[in-house]
Amino acid sequence: MKVKIIPIGNSQGIRIPKPLIEAAGLNASLELRVVESGLLLERVPAPRTGWAEAAQKIRERGEDGLLDDPVPTKFDESEWEWE
Repeated sequence: MKVKIIPIGNSQGIRIPKPLIEAAGLNASLELRVVESGLLLERVPAPRTGWAEAAQKIRERGEDGLLDDPVPTKFDESEWEWE
């Protein structure tokens, strides 16, 4: 599809037809970057996308433990009581 660059305030832009936006699954936030052949618009992934799956894989591999052994503090040794 050919589009023309149009003035938008002090900038320039293009109009993207709604069916293309819907087909691409785009929303209000996009990532725009320069690539060899021009410009590329991409969806911005939601924060923490994939974290649950990654945590599950770590757990399945048995790598979900603490990195260091716990070091007791003065509070742990003198003031803490399990009920």
